[in-house]
Amino acid sequence: MTKSLLDQLNPEQRSAAETIEGPVLVLAGAGTGKTRVITFRIAYMLQCGVAPENILAMTFTNKAAREMKERIAAMVDEKAAKKVTVGTFHSFCSMILRREISRLGFTASFTIADDSDQKGILKQAIGELGFSTESTPVEQSKWYIGDCKNNTVSPEHAIRIADTDHNVRMAHVYERYQQILENQNMLDFDDMLFFVYRLFREFPDILEKYREKYHYILVDEYQDTNTVQFRMIEMLAGERCNLCVVGDDDQSIYGWRGAVVENILDFPRQFKKVKEVRLEQNYRSTGKILAAANKVIAHNQSRFDKELWSAKDEGENLKLVKTVSANDEAQFIADMIAQEISVDMNRTYKDFAILYRSNHMSRVLEQELRKAGIPYRLVGGQEFFSRKEIKDAAAYLKIIANPREDQSFLRIIGVPARGIGDKAIKTLKTLQAETRKPMTELIGDEHFLTQVSGAGNSSSRNFYNITSKYRTLFEEPGNLARKVTDYLKEIDYINSFLKIYKDQRDAEIRQENVYEFINAIAEFEMKTTAEPTLVNFLESYALLDDNDKTREEEENSDAVTLSTVHASKGLEFPYVFLTGMEFNLFPHERAVKDGSVDEELRLFYVAITRAQQNLILSYTGKRMRFGEFRNQRPSPFLEYLPEEIVDKCLPDDLFHTMSNEDLRDGFANIFAMLEED
Repeated sequence: MTKSLLDQLNPEQRSAAETIEGPVLVLAGAGTGKTRVITFRIAYMLQCGVAPENILAMTFTNKAAREMKERIAAMVDEKAAKKVTVGTFHSFCSMILRREISRLGFTASFTIADDSDQKGILKQAIGELGFSTESTPVEQSKWYIGDCKNNTVSPEHAIRIADTDHNVRMAHVYERYQQILENQNMLDFDDMLFFVYRLFREFPDILEKYREKYHYILVDEYQDTNTVQFRMIEMLAGERCNLCVVGDDDQSIYGWRGAVVENILDFPRQFKKVKEVRLEQNYRSTGKILAAANKVIAHNQSRFDKELWSAKDEGENLKLVKTVSANDEAQFIADMIAQEISVDMNRTYKDFAILYRSNHMSRVLEQELRKAGIPYRLVGGQEFFSRKEIKDAAAYLKIIANPREDQSFLRIIGVPARGIGDKAIKTLKTLQAETRKPMTELIGDEHFLTQVSGAGNSSSRNFYNITSKYRTLFEEPGNLARKVTDYLKEIDYINSFLKIYKDQRDAEIRQENVYEFINAIAEFEMKTTAEPTLVNFLESYALLDDNDKTREEEENSDAVTLSTVHASKGLEFPYVFLTGMEFNLFPHERAVKDGSVDEELRLFYVAITRAQQNLILSYTGKRMRFGEFRNQRPSPFLEYLPEEIVDKCLPDDLFHTMSNEDLRDGFANIFAMLEED
């Protein structure tokens, strides 16, 4: 049985799957079946007698984790598959923290700060320290603190190494920010990784417990790991070092959020006797698309040598299209999609993707698609769970699960208006500073109530009584959706929209969205393998990633996909339009100024390898930038494409392409065409 299982793999995949002892580096090029290797490897280990409880597989998205679990369950005994720990880094760390975080001064009912929570706490910290948001910007502070945590730098260490007045201010903001989080029993996303690293480093008994549990560790998308993730993995692997990492250095595109490509590049030097396996057979794209990808990425020096190939046919040439303006570019794309749909009855809108380097470029594309009546969906646009009414509903639940969370309390105490105004809030803040008690407790305190009169006094008592009542009710697991509905009605949130908003349709939509949020809670109850508690639901809500925030009916709809290249990673389409291939757009002007375009070139490689059959690249002669039209130059990356498999066209001539003889001077002619405009 074991033999027949691995017989389904190609020789390189099989080699990676059957090597289960010692450190293994699987270099999996785009479209080479890395998820298949990981799942077959786990199934093989189980069939070889490895206890499922001893296997840990970590990845970066919930979608990837779900896919792995489903594939493993389909190959082996379902009960054994369920005992394998498969999840994202954050879900794995959360599991450990719920059990061990008391060692760091928090309780197991901690909540997770989202982006708006972080900004609110940072504003508070900056103000309390007497700094201004001009000298110490909130976004810059947030980035600085995240960078410190990703690199295992504590507030105390940050203060010691601060070498400029600016960094001294930032380090002190970091220190105060952490104090406020701890007072409110909150963690931010970076804490979840950093705190597990701290637990492993500071408490050897905790590290040993998890080393004894997880004898075999697999890490997916290893090129996206940061410093704290590497150190955590290294400690957990220990002397056994049965560590298999799977990734592609050529697809490392998240340096801007802390990923360290050197983690994968240096793996053979960081661990002893590493077995390297290169997966190069691509199952996604045609030969010519792969030839272009190989030629492009070869211009990066710091990489493992890999050459993607396919058993598929060579396919069509790539098309490079030059238009006069961004509007013409968008119109050309809309026209081409409409034409392809009309001439091929088997072609659907969801076969097409339009990719761009930066989000702002979607506006003109959306405009032309709407004009043409072409349905589309935005990947990474405003998600359902980012709506104000949903974040407010979640805040109401957070103060039940974590009474110390003042941030959520301040968000919703005036939603809807209760007669608890600025003066009352100021009084609460003063009392909170004096007593260190949470505001959810102080709002029912007689010392506070004596200072508030009229409607504010009555509303405060009512708010305190309702939250206290439901805090007790939610202590028992189960019936979450029913309890949430009753709670949000009793505290007058669900029905408040009809009173607040003059536009009744807007009010009804917001109310319907809240009910849809409650549906999500009901689905969680039905599907979760964990205990259906409010704390567990809020954790799953906080750990939603971009894939989870795309609603299923939207994902499956017949619509053209619009996406940044970053957000398209992991996706594939028969037709890909790669737009805005212009200097200072792709590569991005920041990378051009910094003189570091390696990651931009990897991003270009990722874009090319999203295409299965057809790749059309486009650039314009002029584009509106900063309120005025500016002449644009073609991206220097275009020169890396193999000229013999690229048809250089004008929109009207797309299917009557110019000969290479006509363009024997190569890209000099493209620049000449620009000048003619």
